[in-house]
Amino acid sequence: MDWKEDYRKKLVSLEEMALQIRSGDIVGTTMGVSECSPDVYEAILGRAGELRGVKILSAVPVRPGKLHDPKFMANLDGHINYLSAFFSPSGRAQGQPNTADFLIVMSADIGEKFAMRSDVFATMVTPPNQKGFVNMGLTNFYTSDAIRKGRKDGKLRLAIAEVNDQMPAVLGDNWMHVSEFDVFVENSTKIPAFVRKPPGDLEARIAEYTLELIKDGDTFQMGIGGIPEAVVAGLEGKHDLGVLTEMYPSGLQDLVAKGIVTNARKPFHKGKTVATFCMGDQALYDFVSENPLCESYPAFYTNNPSFIAQHPNVVAINMALLVDFSGSIASEGIGYRMISGTGGQLDFMIGSYYSQGGRGITLLSSARQLKDGTLASSIVPELPPFTPVTVPRTFAQYVVTEYGIADLRYKTVRERAEALINIAHPDLRGELRDSLKTKLYMKK
Repeated sequence: MDWKEDYRKKLVSLEEMALQIRSGDIVGTTMGVSECSPDVYEAILGRAGELRGVKILSAVPVRPGKLHDPKFMANLDGHINYLSAFFSPSGRAQGQPNTADFLIVMSADIGEKFAMRSDVFATMVTPPNQKGFVNMGLTNFYTSDAIRKGRKDGKLRLAIAEVNDQMPAVLGDNWMHVSEFDVFVENSTKIPAFVRKPPGDLEARIAEYTLELIKDGDTFQMGIGGIPEAVVAGLEGKHDLGVLTEMYPSGLQDLVAKGIVTNARKPFHKGKTVATFCMGDQALYDFVSENPLCESYPAFYTNNPSFIAQHPNVVAINMALLVDFSGSIASEGIGYRMISGTGGQLDFMIGSYYSQGGRGITLLSSARQLKDGTLASSIVPELPPFTPVTVPRTFAQYVVTEYGIADLRYKTVRERAEALINIAHPDLRGELRDSLKTKLYMKK
C-alpha cells in the first residue's frame, strides 16, 4: 500500500482515537516536549465513566493538564490512574505519597520497561516526509524502542502518533515509518520552551568549583537543573569539548559558535553532538532542527554505560538532593515523597567511572531551608527511611557544594564523611562532626 493512502486510512479524530482505549490498558507515552498534548489525554479522560483499570504512564510532563492534577485524578481512581517514571514540576504534585504510582527505571532500560508495560503507546511526531517517515522530534528517548520492542514481544496493541506541524525534526536514529503506527491524529500545538532565570550566587559558586574539574578535550554530560546550566554558562575559555549526553545542553548553539564544543576528540560520532532529548529555549530548538551537527538516538544507545565508558575523559555532571556520609547519592526524592526519578544519572556515573580519565560530579547546595526557617543539611549521616539511592556509594566520586569539592573515590567511609563535612554548610558542621564521632568511631 502507498504510504499516503495508509496514512489517510489511519487518520482519525481525537474522539475516535480515544474510543480505541480499552479497560485494563496501560497507555504509555513519550516524555518531555514530545509527550502527547493535553488534548489527547483529555479525550481519554473523557471516557473515564466507561473505562476501568486504565493507567496512563508518562515521564517528565511539561504540559500541565488534568492528568497531572491530583485532585482531579482522585475522582477517577479505579477508572483511570496516573503512573509516572519521572516527575517534573508539571507533575510533581502527584509525587506525594498515596497519589500516583511510580515505575522504577533508568534511562538505559526505560524503553524495555515501557515496552513490557504498554498495551497502547502514544507520541507526538512531525508530519511525514516525502518517503513516508515521521520524525520523533525533540524527544526520542524510549519512543521507537518501546513501540518496536512492544510489537516484537506481542504486548503492544496500538501505536498512536499525534502529528504536530510545529514539531522540529532532529537528525540521527530519530525516524519511524508511517507503517509502524496504527492511528494518526493531526493536532497543531505550540512546543513548550523553557527559559531559566540567570544563576544566583549559590549556583555560580558551585559552578565555579565544578569548572575546575573540566579540562580541554573532555566529553561531558549535563543533567537538568539550574546548577548544571550555570556550569555550561561558565565554559568560556575551554576548548574542544565533546557532548555525549541525555539532554542537549542549554546554550549549545553558543558553545559551538565559539569553538568551545567541537566534538573533535570523541572516538564516536566525531564532530557531532549526540543526545536523546531536547528541552530548552527557541534558539536551541532552532539550532538542533535538521542540523547535521546534532544527532538524536534512543536512550538505550546514548545512555549505555559500556558505550559511555568507551569515550575517554567523560565528565558526568548531575544534581542531588542528599548525600550520606558514605557517599550514597539521593537525587529522586526524600523519604516517601518523589520529586523526580533516576533518569540517566546512574547510567552516566557508571560510564564515567570506567571511562579512562572520567569524572563523575555530583552537585548540591549544602543546605535547604525548611518551612520554619531552620536549615537542614544536604550532607547527612544517613538517608531518611525509604529515600531512594540514585547512585550507590561505590560509584561516587566528586561532590561539589558552594563550599568546595570532596573527592570520595579512593577514600574510606570515615575519610569520606570527613571530606563531606568540610564542604557542608558551616553552621551545621559541628552537629555533623558530633554525629560522625557517635556513629563511625569507637566509643571510649
